[in-house]
Amino acid sequence: MFGSGFEHHGHPFERNSRMFKKGDMKYVILDLVKDKPSHGYEITQALEDRFHGLYSPSAGSVYPVLQLLEDMEYVTSNVMDGKKVYTITEKGRKFLEDQKETTEKIKGRLDGWWGGDNLEYIKEVRAVMSGWNDIRFQFREMLMHKDATKLAKIKEILNKAHDDIKAVIDEK
Repeated sequence: MFGSGFEHHGHPFERNSRMFKKGDMKYVILDLVKDKPSHGYEITQALEDRFHGLYSPSAGSVYPVLQLLEDMEYVTSNVMDGKKVYTITEKGRKFLEDQKETTEKIKGRLDGWWGGDNLEYIKEVRAVMSGWNDIRFQFREMLMHKDATKLAKIKEILNKAHDDIKAVIDEK
């Protein structure tokens, strides 16, 4: 449980896990840029929109990929209104076409989140995630007081919650 080797299984929307497998982001970003030349912030927003706010990549994950795509000559960039705008090249289009199966596998793996149509369910997921973030914030605040009694109580509550949640997930 929480005190004795709690296993982290890496749900795609947890802060500490990766939404995409290594190398996937270049396909996703290139697929976005093929539809519309964009700057980094627009790409970040487009990804957040596709995942209904459940995933928002950091600048640290988007800009290095854009640089890689530019180095590979799959995109070009021009500064417009003080922003670097990326446009797909013919070489980039050919790469996407050649890698269509890979791109479709990525979309398939993320099926249900990638432009998912069950917005009510996604709304509930966001509410749970928000609650989880609130708990994390409150826990961090409590840590500053170094109260071992409260920490033990919280550990007990979390262990019970973990067991209850696991039981729900394991229901047939």
